[in-house]
Amino acid sequence: MKFLLAMSVLLVSMPAHAITRYNSTSMTCQEVQATIRRDGAAIMRYRSTRNPSLQLYGRYVSDDRFCKQEERAETVFIPSADRKSCPVYECKVVDFDDDFPIFRLRRD
Repeated sequence: MKFLLAMSVLLVSMPAHAITRYNSTSMTCQEVQATIRRDGAAIMRYRSTRNPSLQLYGRYVSDDRFCKQEERAETVFIPSADRKSCPVYECKVVDFDDDFPIFRLRRD
């Protein structure tokens, strides 16, 4: 019982690993990609192109290691200071129905 109490106190007192937030439109595409690669994962904020009063954001990663087990890093595009579409990786849930072809037996 004392062990569980000690572990609870230890877990609560540990600092949370905070993810850094950036404004992608104040950085070049190369800077956005370098920042994500350096940090491993970062939250990028930017304004919606359809509704500029709307702030959008997403968590972007350097590779699959920063995704959950059921996810993989896929290329998406976000705006940067020098480009409308800067390619970065975002974790997406793997849909096995879409990723693995179903082979059907031919009937002759």
